[in-house]
Amino acid sequence: MTTLRTPGPTIGVVGGGQLGRMLAEAASPLGVEVVVLDPTPDCPAAPVVRDQIVADFDDEAGIRELAARADVLTFEIELADQDVLERVSEDSGTPVHPKPSTLRTIHDKLVQKRELEDAGIPVPPFRAVDDADDIRDAIDDYGAPVMLKARTGGYDGRGNVPVESKGDAEEALESVAGPAMVEAFVEFEREVSVIAVKGDDEIATFPLGENIHVDEILRETIVPARSSEAATERAYEVARDVLEVMDGRGVYGIELFQTPDGEILLNEIAPRPHNSGHWTIEGAHSSQFEQHARAVLGWPLGSTELRSPTALANLLADVEENRDAQLRHVDRVLETPGATLHWYGKRQARPGRKMGHVTVSGRDEDAAVEDLLETARELEDAVTFRSQ
Repeated sequence: MTTLRTPGPTIGVVGGGQLGRMLAEAASPLGVEVVVLDPTPDCPAAPVVRDQIVADFDDEAGIRELAARADVLTFEIELADQDVLERVSEDSGTPVHPKPSTLRTIHDKLVQKRELEDAGIPVPPFRAVDDADDIRDAIDDYGAPVMLKARTGGYDGRGNVPVESKGDAEEALESVAGPAMVEAFVEFEREVSVIAVKGDDEIATFPLGENIHVDEILRETIVPARSSEAATERAYEVARDVLEVMDGRGVYGIELFQTPDGEILLNEIAPRPHNSGHWTIEGAHSSQFEQHARAVLGWPLGSTELRSPTALANLLADVEENRDAQLRHVDRVLETPGATLHWYGKRQARPGRKMGHVTVSGRDEDAAVEDLLETARELEDAVTFRSQ
């Protein structure tokens, strides 16, 4: 097969889901090509990228092919194999950003928390879990409930299980089905996130977002967050400290708890563009995806300033079992001023699966985020992903 190349660089991405799709959409106007590696044929990113290599995330031969076709490698999913990426990078000379060492830290949530705590980052009390007695001991020390987390593989709330009492410990541990850790439950006023960008010799942060979760799944984000000036500045301080621990260029989604007294505690880190940063496509002068492309290539970063207050609502599949996906009621979004629909191109609707999102941006800098959020919720209710 003849491979066509543009004069610009190519980014090789391990993972071809919605993040890879939106990264390619943002990279194209910069003259940057994107090739993805994903095990699902015709993955969500396929329609907008130069090419897809169909292979598993840890397939060394596939990743070597990706490296041979790219100027830099990155990833949009933590299931990428850090050891394979490291070997391929060393052998091929194709750099990986963020660095595989960062992915190694992030991959295991217990390792992540230990390294961050050692670096002085404020985190909730936590401990490793080997058996149900460890959960019961944590309840004795932290009080109930506690949050049980799978150390690896969890995402979109999967692998996070609240444990309300000692009697629930066995069942909770069985549901995690693998190495686990437990954290003290944080009584927070709000959940917030900093989308931060680590460039070649510069750091940039987007305005603080406020996140609303249901059943541990992110449903909505509003920007700017309804936080005090002091709490907002503290969130930026923690985010900058986190970046000091992370190695390599790129976007980092840094999820935080804000307590009622204004304290900021780290929840989790994603070394890639993050769901809570999707609002930046319409709401900021440059999106998190454009920033990620710039950063991994070592290019100057763009402006992260807010264009206007923005609300985001995720569109989850409204089905009880796996079905072919069908998008409905798009007209409700299209006829709403300031609203934008993003469809991820997923062929199958699964219960609770993120199929797309809607953003609603204000027309001026004084727009009330509460009003924008209400509109986003109405559109979320109107648009559905079902089968006939």
